[in-house]
Amino acid sequence: MATLQNKIDFAVVFTVKNANPNGDPLNGNRPRTNYDNLGEVTDVCLKRKMRDRLMEKHDIFVQSDDRKKDDATSLRDRAEKALGSAFNTPKMREEACKIWLDVRAFGQLFAYKGGGKKGKGKKNAEPGSEEGDESGSGSDSGVSIGIRGPVSVHSAFSVVPIDITSTQITKSVSGEGDGKKRASDTMGMKHRVDHGVYVFYGSMNPQLAERTGFSDADAEAIKKILPRMFENDASSARPEGSMAVKEVLWWKHDSKAGQYSSAKVHQTVKVDAQGNITETPLANLRAERIPGF
Repeated sequence: MATLQNKIDFAVVFTVKNANPNGDPLNGNRPRTNYDNLGEVTDVCLKRKMRDRLMEKHDIFVQSDDRKKDDATSLRDRAEKALGSAFNTPKMREEACKIWLDVRAFGQLFAYKGGGKKGKGKKNAEPGSEEGDESGSGSDSGVSIGIRGPVSVHSAFSVVPIDITSTQITKSVSGEGDGKKRASDTMGMKHRVDHGVYVFYGSMNPQLAERTGFSDADAEAIKKILPRMFENDASSARPEGSMAVKEVLWWKHDSKAGQYSSAKVHQTVKVDAQGNITETPLANLRAERIPGF
């Protein structure tokens, strides 16, 4: 299958209403903000939601524990079972990209230890072989395979500063003992963004796609799930319907290099506090606008 033939840029505008889109564990799980008090949703969080939607029809390597589709106990276990004899060999990169869409899209770091001991008088063994190198340290040789993916995703930021509401909560259950005494954890806090409009951008690089096998069909698969990113993602912090994609903007360039830089393309989009989107098209490049669901 041919790899991606045209550079692609995209932007996703989504709304948050009475929800915590991405809590910060180092700040009491309050919604993330930057120093300008703009709300933030990290790229890691966004790619997790993209993977969850892609898992409905595609094989995904980095699966969350509550949604996994196999019996793997870890990423290493999943890799060993799926790759078989290719695991820890020079063929690992190619085979991993063939099997998992998120690997050939976002990339992946496969870190593992070499099979041999150092100081055996043998030079630069291939990953997974029994040979070591000439360093003479006597410890296992650390080896890793890094795969650089063609799809990059920025963190999302709100278009204006957000207001965060914090609510103190209590539990109605009793603690240990005779049931008359409350436990020490009966008090807690929940935080939410009352209203916010967020935007994030992304790009697909055909040159890097050649190295992972990322194809036009893979790009279309991502295009289809972007308007549905927050479906089946409900939790106590994010009730169903509290987060929704308003619109996806999709730019397909006329070549692998693209007519314009991604920075210039992304700057053509302006979003106001109500979520109204204004595009200033560049010559010969206009976004396909896909409404959210």
